[in-house]
Amino acid sequence: MQISPVPSSAPASGSVQSIDRAMRLLETIGDLGGTASIAEISARLNLPKATVHRIAGTLGERGYVRQQSDRRYALGPGLIRIGEQATKLLGTWAMPELTALVNELGETANLAALDGSMVTYIAQVPSRYSMRTFTEVGRRVHPHSSGVGKALLAQLPNAQIRIALADSGMPRYTDTTITDEQSFMEEIEVIRAQGFAVDEGEYESGSRCFAVAVPANSIAVALSVSGPAHRVKLENSERWVAALHVAAKHLASALDQ
Repeated sequence: MQISPVPSSAPASGSVQSIDRAMRLLETIGDLGGTASIAEISARLNLPKATVHRIAGTLGERGYVRQQSDRRYALGPGLIRIGEQATKLLGTWAMPELTALVNELGETANLAALDGSMVTYIAQVPSRYSMRTFTEVGRRVHPHSSGVGKALLAQLPNAQIRIALADSGMPRYTDTTITDEQSFMEEIEVIRAQGFAVDEGEYESGSRCFAVAVPANSIAVALSVSGPAHRVKLENSERWVAALHVAAKHLASALDQ
């Protein structure tokens, strides 16, 4: 959902122009919500419509985009296979940091990413305790009710956050779930100021989670550590958040290489 600034039509030094344009076309369609007209893409990329049409046609032959009945272009099913493999790889890259978090803090560590207006859990290392909290890898959850979701939304402009909340809805899961948009936006300001998010049993009663966004340029992901509230204590937040920020910094370096 994050809208990128209008990019220059000139590729970076050393890049292949046709590939650069094709990749930016796909990114533009994604930024515009998954569908876009030739005119919209042309304006965003500062390219002639004829050039955009040729690139879209080539990508369509590979199944990476498809033209709808309204003549708008949408991301195609050919990207799903690539996306699935990339997600697995991202989880693999994150495992050392997730394992380090569990070794240091003892509770379940998670990696999650924005998935449209929802959040998807990508990887996890469970706590060694028999009583623990966990969310299955692959599960999609509403961002307003999870630590990782709140940490990720806090990285977006307020207008985009409101769009995401309207799109996904704000259902109540527990007595502590924030279901009012204005209260949630106030929570976002707290998250931005302190640099981390807290889930106070907002998805599962009796649990607590600390989460931080990974400062990577390539993808919007967040790390969290969660467990029963009687073990994940607020008075220990400084130690927990510090460990999360270290792990996030290491993961960002790996992703942006």
